[in-house]
Amino acid sequence: MKYIKTAILVFIGIMIIIQFIPAGKKNISTTTSVYSLEKTMNVPGEILGNLKNGCYDCHSNNTKYPWYSNIQPVTWWLNSHIEEGKEHLNFDEFGNLDTESRAEMMEEMAEVIEEHEMPMASYTWLHPEARFNDNTNNAIVTWLKSQSENAVDKQNEKKTKTNESEGE
Repeated sequence: MKYIKTAILVFIGIMIIIQFIPAGKKNISTTTSVYSLEKTMNVPGEILGNLKNGCYDCHSNNTKYPWYSNIQPVTWWLNSHIEEGKEHLNFDEFGNLDTESRAEMMEEMAEVIEEHEMPMASYTWLHPEARFNDNTNNAIVTWLKSQSENAVDKQNEKKTKTNESEGE
C-alpha cells in the first residue's frame, strides 16, 4: 500500500512539474492566407463550413484550441497531431499546389472522408459539430470529386493546347 501511495505522489509530482515545460508555438493565425482553399477556389458555403468544422483545426494555420489544450501532456500530443495533419494537407496553403497536386489532394480527401477515416473519431468525440452525417459526407465527397475531375480536365486541355502550338 505504501508503494502505491508513493507511486501516486510521484505521478502527481511529475504531472505538476511538466506543466511548467513550454509547449511550443500554438497554431493560430489572425488572417486567412491568400493561398487558402476559400481564396483560390469557389467553394460552396455549406461545404466550406463543414470543412472548417471538421478539418481546419488540424489542417490549417488557425486551430481553435479547447480548454484542455493547456494541460501537459495533452498540449504536446495536440501540437504533434496538428503538425502531422498540416504535413498531409494545409487548407491555408492549398493554392500553392499545382493543378495536378490539387486534383490528387482532392481525390485523397474524398477517399478518406468517404471511408469515414476523417474527421478522426478521437476528434469528433470531443467536437460533435465536426461529425459528418451521410448527407454532409456525400455532399463533400461529390464536390471534391467533381473539382478533382475539373482540375484534371483543365490540365489535359492545357497539355493539348501546348502540344498543338508546338506542332505548328
